[in-house]
Amino acid sequence: MNTEMAYLLGMILGNGEIQRDNAETRVTIDIPHKNLYTDDMKDVRVYVKASTVDIRSIVEPLIGHSLTVTQDKRSTVMTFVKPNDEYITREILRFIGGGKHHSTMRMNPDLFSITTDEKKTLLRGIADVTGYIRKSNIAYGQDGAHRVYIEIPGNWYMVIDIANMLKAVDVPVQTIDFGHPNFRDGELKKYNQGKPYFWKKEHQVKIFANEFLPIGFNIKHKQEALEKYSEELLEFIDPAKTHKFYWEKPIKRKMRPSHPHESDEYLPIEIRGKHFDSWTDLARLLGYGE
Repeated sequence: MNTEMAYLLGMILGNGEIQRDNAETRVTIDIPHKNLYTDDMKDVRVYVKASTVDIRSIVEPLIGHSLTVTQDKRSTVMTFVKPNDEYITREILRFIGGGKHHSTMRMNPDLFSITTDEKKTLLRGIADVTGYIRKSNIAYGQDGAHRVYIEIPGNWYMVIDIANMLKAVDVPVQTIDFGHPNFRDGELKKYNQGKPYFWKKEHQVKIFANEFLPIGFNIKHKQEALEKYSEELLEFIDPAKTHKFYWEKPIKRKMRPSHPHESDEYLPIEIRGKHFDSWTDLARLLGYGE
C-alpha cells in the first residue's frame, strides 16, 4: 500500500465500476459534474479537466500506462484496463470487497490498518468523485456552518465504512442524512401526497468544512471552495464546537410517526422493521459509534 494506491482505491470505492472477462479487468471511475457552474460562476467542466492532470500524475505511474479520459456535460469519466492476473488488479478487487459497482463495494478491513496519511488520501479519493461543498450545504439556521457532503447512493455499509474511516483520522461527522423513511420523509408528507418511495434517496455524510481541511480535494474548484467556506465558518464558530463526535454531544431526538415502509426490503436486515428518531441510533446500530 502507498498513498497513490490509497487514492485510486478511494476513487473506485466512491464512484467506480468493475467489468471483467476471462482475461482483463476494466476499471471505470465517474466524476459527476454536480452543477455546471461553481458558486462564483466558474465552469465546473474546465476545473475538473484541469484537475485530471494531477490525477493522472498520481494514478498513471501506479497502473503503468495512461488513463483514458472522456468528458461530457454530465461528468468526466476515467478508464483503464489491466490483465486479471496482475498483482494490482488482484489487490484492487481484494480491497473493494469484490464488489462490481460502488453500490455493492465494501472497504476491506485491512484498509483500517494502513497509515494515517494513506487513510486521508483514500478519503480524498472518495471525496473527489462523490464529495461536494457548496454554499447551499450550510447547516440550517447556523451562520457560517458550511459543510462538505459525501453522497453515497444505495450503499448502506459504505456510509458506515466512510464514517469509521473519518473517525480513524479524527474527523467527526456532523450528521448523516440516511436514505431512510424516518429521515427523508419523517412527517409522511410525501407519502400522503402519493409519493410513497420519495425517501429512497442517496445517503449524505456531512462534515463541517474546517474539519475536512486535513483531507481536502484534488479537484481544484472543490478545494478552493473548501478553503473559502472553512474561513467563513471560523468567523462564526469556535472550532472546539465543530470538533465533536455525536457521542460527545447531547443527542436530539425528534419524535416521528411510524412510516409504512420501515420494513421495506431495500433496508438492511439489521434495521428493517425498526423505527428511528435520531440518525445516531441508526448509525450506531450499523456500526458507527464510540
